Amino acid sequence: MAEVSLKILIAGRTYPLTVKQEDEAAVQAAAKMINDKVKEFEVNYSVRDKQDLLAMSALNLLATQQNEPKKTPEQDELNQLDLFVSDYLQKEDDSI
Repeated sequence: MAEVSLKILIAGRTYPLTVKQEDEAAVQAAAKMINDKVKEFEVNYSVRDKQDLLAMSALNLLATQQNEPKKTPEQDELNQLDLFVSDYLQKEDDSI
């Protein structure tokens, strides 16, 4: 498993990380979600303290995640199969 070095910017601060190559996109997406939530709280609540903004963002994002239904491996496989069939049917429609 190859690893990559990243410099992730969160709330104006750079964090050097080493992650597995297959996790790079997920880490960058997570950083974007955090930064977006920090900006949202900063604008909507006029909070300026970065520590408070990060705590509020972490709480909000994790609470949202806790409320999402848990996916089972079977559901993931069904979703992949559904995408495959949908793509196949779309290609068939396009060729007609």
